[in-house]
Amino acid sequence: MDGMEPKAITNENKLLTQINLPQNKVYKWTSDVDDRAIEGILHYPPEKFESKNLPLLVLLHGGPYAASINQFDGSAASLTLLAASEGWLVLEPNYRGSTGYGDQFLNEIRYYPLSLPGRDILSGVDRLIKDGIADPNSLAVGGYSYGGFLTNWLITQTTRFKAALTGAGSIEHVSTWGAMDLPASISYLFGGFPWEVPHIYQAESPIYHLAKVRTPTHIITGTDDTQIPADQSYILERGLHYLGVPVKLLLFPNEGHSPWINPWHLKIKVREELKWLQTYGRKSLTTTII
Repeated sequence: MDGMEPKAITNENKLLTQINLPQNKVYKWTSDVDDRAIEGILHYPPEKFESKNLPLLVLLHGGPYAASINQFDGSAASLTLLAASEGWLVLEPNYRGSTGYGDQFLNEIRYYPLSLPGRDILSGVDRLIKDGIADPNSLAVGGYSYGGFLTNWLITQTTRFKAALTGAGSIEHVSTWGAMDLPASISYLFGGFPWEVPHIYQAESPIYHLAKVRTPTHIITGTDDTQIPADQSYILERGLHYLGVPVKLLLFPNEGHSPWINPWHLKIKVREELKWLQTYGRKSLTTTII
């Protein structure tokens, strides 16, 4: 309205003006599969904006029909700002299958729901190393839901990651299709039902490549998850245990897929994930574990 000036009537986030927050920017690269343009959000540790040779944590969004955007996210469930504040350079890639880049980009992962976005992600890691931004000897990866699917896949495809954080991710997709409450999403992504394209389900399931894993892996899941039932996490934990790979599984009682109902569970989640990164990824630049 004319003659009126906006007036702040609340100041609930005053604390945020008193602390040094991570800075972020859009980062772009091309996939080594077909030179497809890919981008993501790069979060630098406080006072380290555009520094070089930083320890890298690749955090993968779920969905896959979602996207990481250039915004401030102070959610208790988000590890991004906490990890960056602990000294990690955090990359949130918008791999193929992400929203906001058109229908073709969204649907290109059909029939290759893990291997294709997985290549997009690893290409981004390669580019960060080539540009001198990421330390090739201090790499970690993590994700929840479909980000957990991809984390489980990536640790079977490379041993470059020193630590992995996976949550509510599938490890064997036929059993996921059979037990989850959204089976149509799996059959669409894989291009058919398990008996129609069994070779795709097997080729894209991490369980059949598990013997290649060397990455210490931290797993979380809710006991009441009906989207990605907890038995997927049990299978992953058991397999890594028999392979002699360092592994830890945290089960959160009465929690579904999302959102979680107990805020203390979220605190435990991020606390233990940060500890895992410190133990196996790289000692962070600060030690403000909550």
